[in-house]
Amino acid sequence: MRKVLSIILLFLGSFLLVGGLIARFWVPGQVEKTPLDINSVTRLTGDAQLFDGTALQETPVKATSVTHSDTSKSDDSVVVMESSSCLVKDPDGTAPDCVSADDPDKRLVSAGTDVFATDRVTALAVNDSKYLPADAKKHEGLINKFPFHPEKADYKFWDGLTSRAVPATFQGEEDLDGVTTHKYVVRIIDGDITIGEDAGKYSTEKTMWVDALTGSILKQSEHQTRSMASSGQTVLDLTFAFTPDTVAKNVEDAKANASKLNLLTSTVPLVGLVGGVLALFGGFVLRQSDARTSDGSRHRVPVGA
Repeated sequence: MRKVLSIILLFLGSFLLVGGLIARFWVPGQVEKTPLDINSVTRLTGDAQLFDGTALQETPVKATSVTHSDTSKSDDSVVVMESSSCLVKDPDGTAPDCVSADDPDKRLVSAGTDVFATDRVTALAVNDSKYLPADAKKHEGLINKFPFHPEKADYKFWDGLTSRAVPATFQGEEDLDGVTTHKYVVRIIDGDITIGEDAGKYSTEKTMWVDALTGSILKQSEHQTRSMASSGQTVLDLTFAFTPDTVAKNVEDAKANASKLNLLTSTVPLVGLVGGVLALFGGFVLRQSDARTSDGSRHRVPVGA
């Protein structure tokens, strides 16, 4: 019986030890990647001053960004994304997420779509015809998120209006409702853009609070201006940020993701390694004890012999 138990413990210990090593060194590289099943809606609200041809008129605004992955074109290394964004006037708080260009109430401020691909580990842009259509815009830098475990350092982050990667400067750590975040700030001064068919200028200061574990953007606020290059006339002065509901949902998701990742990359390896060592030790002790007992039985001299 002791021999059978020692074999079971040795087998179990080996299994747990190998499983713990796999969970410690292999699993993180498999789970710490941008998911392939992304389908997110981000909402922002704020205020804008819009040029009506005579003067700047102030109005509440709302913005909606929808991003989803194309699983048919994505693979283990690269995820392909399609995104759409819409900024509308929302004077009475009842505007839909987006309206058409011929909206009778003239609520549309701007709208756009984008298709891009990113490396699932680094979050950097991938410009490869294997994943993208021939007419896809070339991207660079980080897009949509930061890598897992973002560094306390500056990154290059994609700006869609100027179509280039710009510095996202690390500003320190901050606690966001119990989640550790890295704060990054993007600043652009007089970037070249197109307004309608004319040349324009664009300046912005955008602050992002990024989950220090997954690299997801949990909170964001931005102040931007757009003006005509020829006259210098400001046509848009916009201040907006993620809605409280969006931030709360992002924080909730971040905490859930942290729990899952901690289970897979910390708890499981610890249980496997510690449990494996203890089981192997127990099996070895029982095996040695059984060997000593058997050896003693063979050499025992019967009484009266």
